[in-house]
Parts: sequence; structure tokens; C-alpha cells
Amino acid sequence: MKRPEHWPERWLGSGPDLWLASPWRRAIVAALAGALPMLAFPAPSWWWFAYVALVPWILLARSAPTGRRAAYDGWLGGLGFMLAVHHWLLPSLNVFTVVIAALLGALWAPWGWLVRRFLGGVPSAGRVGAALLVLPSGWLMVELVRSWQGLGGPWGLLGSSQWQVGPALRLASVGGVWLLSFLVVAVNVAVAVLAAVRESRVPAVAGLVATAAVTSATWVWSPRPDVTGQVRIAVVQPGVIGGADSAEARFSREEALTRTLAGQDPDLVVWGESSVGFDLADRPDLANRLAALSRLTGADIMVNVDAHRSDRPGIYKSSVLVGPHGPTGDRYDKMRLVPFGEYIPARSLLGWATSVGKAAGEDRRKGTEQVVMNVGHGLRVGPLVCFETAFPDMSRHLAQDGAGVLLAQSSTSTFQRSWAPEQHASLAALRAAETGRPMVHATLTGVSAVYGPSGERIGSWLGTDASAAAVYDVPLARGVTPYVRFGDWPVHAALLILAGLCATEGFRAFRPRRTAPEPLVPPARTAHESPARHGR
Repeated sequence: MKRPEHWPERWLGSGPDLWLASPWRRAIVAALAGALPMLAFPAPSWWWFAYVALVPWILLARSAPTGRRAAYDGWLGGLGFMLAVHHWLLPSLNVFTVVIAALLGALWAPWGWLVRRFLGGVPSAGRVGAALLVLPSGWLMVELVRSWQGLGGPWGLLGSSQWQVGPALRLASVGGVWLLSFLVVAVNVAVAVLAAVRESRVPAVAGLVATAAVTSATWVWSPRPDVTGQVRIAVVQPGVIGGADSAEARFSREEALTRTLAGQDPDLVVWGESSVGFDLADRPDLANRLAALSRLTGADIMVNVDAHRSDRPGIYKSSVLVGPHGPTGDRYDKMRLVPFGEYIPARSLLGWATSVGKAAGEDRRKGTEQVVMNVGHGLRVGPLVCFETAFPDMSRHLAQDGAGVLLAQSSTSTFQRSWAPEQHASLAALRAAETGRPMVHATLTGVSAVYGPSGERIGSWLGTDASAAAVYDVPLARGVTPYVRFGDWPVHAALLILAGLCATEGFRAFRPRRTAPEPLVPPARTAHESPARHGR
């Protein structure tokens, strides 16, 4: 194998270093290392694995012979991460999944460079200490940028892998999923140093102790939700229904399931996303049937209409509340749509994507504002539709606006027999813990789930094989969590850390370097002890 000329001799010894001298082998290893964290997410849900899953990726980047190679390691690891966490999109987006993963993976290139900058060689205690702050901050910036709705939204944030861990959910109530991501990356950095750099183990251990101390202090200090009562909320999940008349058949199935709730005294009945495929103003017969169900169950029914609106052009996905006398007028139009799913960005240029994937043939229209609805019994609910549950800011704003319960209406029917339904359902636990408000996640085809105000699971999931209606006793809580009060402060702190790094590096780059004074040399003397004169 030909030796790359720009690689130092120490990287061309024997064993793994020599094997990784091949750029292609190193690229494959980087992509595989980046893919490892997917095992921490549902369906495997090995939450504990998240705390070591980044270690191989970090060790690879720190061993890079140059900063450019470390950036490539970051990029290719990011490609592997995005592709693995979103692999269930392949049947829908086909080759677009790989292209999008490659583009978004580039966000990790600076992170790979930072890993080598702070952990390359034998880092000093100061560099390790700085790495425990800088590297998690850099990771948070990647998650922040890719959380933009136009880039696909914040699906697969590393901190969301901790959705079923009690202490982690308490941390989420303080700093949201962002704080969890920061701490998980910090632990990975410390473990990587412990594994690879014997001389720097003391600051690495100190970092682990500090993380444990912060977690313990938060467990004791952070306020717990003050439970004030409970409401009974029913979830109707019809299951997979196909065929040319699926919209009519689905409505009939949901109607039959809702009838079974008579006598169970629910305070609210929730149907999933796209549960009604017709505008109710155009189909008064369906509106009347829903009103009859409301009278039968004694509760309002929250449906989701996916159809052309009669009062304005275009298709909207709308949460609509129906009472015993018909639609109440309360309506929420979905604001954040799925790119290449519910709309095609720059459709005039990329419209051909519908021929190779399952993107919508006609773009859905966006709503303009979030809505809190009063459904009676003193209950105020904040609806979200589909992947809006991945956005922490949306549930936070609903809690600020007075929502006592968060409602998510979803449909993961496209992704049955994949990891997507479990991943989607788990997000509701984070949103509940962040806001201190219970959250109901109702879907057409599963997984439907309910979580209490601390993020704890209420009752059993309705899996992807279920066609059923279930009633949950949902605890209500009051009070404001630190996350709702202070917002995304971990992101702001990460920005300050990186700004401090840039300022420090800039100061070092432009600082005038001191030049050593010329040594004083005694004048040369002639044989007659008189000073010699140059040029003579």
C-alpha cells in the first residue's frame, strides 16, 4: 500500500493505524462509527448505550493525521448518523435519503475538526477540560441547525434517547432535550479520554464526577409537577385501512370504535392525524355523525381533517373540535410541514421527486399560529400535528399559553414495521417532562401513547397491530418548569462557549509575537587591544 505523503510517520506504524491509512477504509469506519448511536433510540432503545456510542467516532477523529482528515471523519460520521437514525425513510424517499444524509452530515465536519484540536495527541488537563465544554457545545450547534423545519426538523436529537430515564426527564424539565444532549456528549468525551489517553485521565474523571454532581443536584433541586386532579381522555386508533375508499372506511371504523366509549365517561375523545378525509363544511353528513358521537359519549371529539378547505384554497391538515351540536369553530392548522412528505421544496425544480418517492402530489398549506382550545370541564388543550411533536419550542409555547394537556395527532401508517412509530411515540415523553404537562399521542395506526406531567408512561401503548379505543386517566399538573420559564438556555450557553473559543483563537492568531532580543556580543579587538572597525 502506498504511503500518503502528508501523513506523519507516527500514523504509519502497524496495526490499526496502518489499516486506517487507506482513505476508503477510514471513510467506512467513520460512517459506521457515526451510525452506532441509532441503537440508543427506539425500537432497540438501549438508552445506556448513548453514553458510550460516540466514543469510537471521537477516537477516530482525534487520531486523524490532519485537521482536514478530522473534518472528513466528522462529515462521514454525520452521514452515517443521519442515515442510520432515519433509515426508515428509505422506502419513501429512496435515494433522497442518502443525499439528504450526506448534506446534513457535513454539519459535523467542524465538530470532527474540534475533536482533533482538543483531544489530538496527548492533551493537557486544560485541553481536556475545555473539550468537555467545547465538544458538547459544538454538537448542540449541529442539532440546532438541523432542527430547522426546512432541513427536516429535530428528529433524532441525541438527548431524546433518554425518554424513559427518570433522572434524565428531570433534567429535561430544567433545560429541555438540549441539556440532555450536552451532558450525553460530555460523558462520551470523558470516556474517550479515559480509554485512550492515560496521562489525561484525572480531568476526564473530574468531568464524569461533575456530570454526576449536576444530575444529582438537579434531581434534588428541580421542582416537581404539582398534580391537581385528572381527566379521562380516550384515544381512537383505527389501524391500517387501505383501498380506494379508505377515507370512508376509516371514518366508519373510527365511528364504530368511538361508540364503544359510551358509558365510560371520557372528558375528551381524540382521533389521529388525517382521521377525516373530507372538509366537514362540504360533508354535513359526517359533521352530524360526529355530533351524534359527541352526544353519545358525553365528550367533545378532536378530529384531524386532511382535505381541501371550502373557505380558502389549498389542502390543510387541521385539528378540529366537534361538540354535541357540530364543529365548535375551534381549529388549528398544522404549521410545520414535512419536507418531501407534505410538500416539495421548490416544486417547480424538484417536483420530479414525487415519481421516485411517496411525496405528496399537492403541497399542503401552512397554518399561521398555535391554538389553545377549551374543551369543557375546565380543560384547555394544545394540539400538535405529526412531527410537530419533535419541536420543543412548540409544546413550550402551548404550555405558556395555558394548555393543561398537550395533544398530538399523528399517522405513521407509511412507516409500519419500522422503528419510526416507536421513535415518534417516545418524543411525547420528552415534551411532557419539559413542560410539566401531560401529553396524549394519538395515531391512526400506532403507536399511540399517553404520558404524565413528569414524562412517565400512563397505561399501555396501543401498538401498530391494534385497532382499538382506550380511555386513560391523565393526571393534570400546575406550575411552570424551568425550561418553560427560561427556554433554550443550554443552546445560548453553548453559543457563548463557542464565541469564547473563537475570541480566544482569534486573539492568539493576531497577538503580536515577542521577538527575542539580539544577544549582546562584545566588540572584537585587534592585537593591540583596540576595537576593530567593520569595513576597514
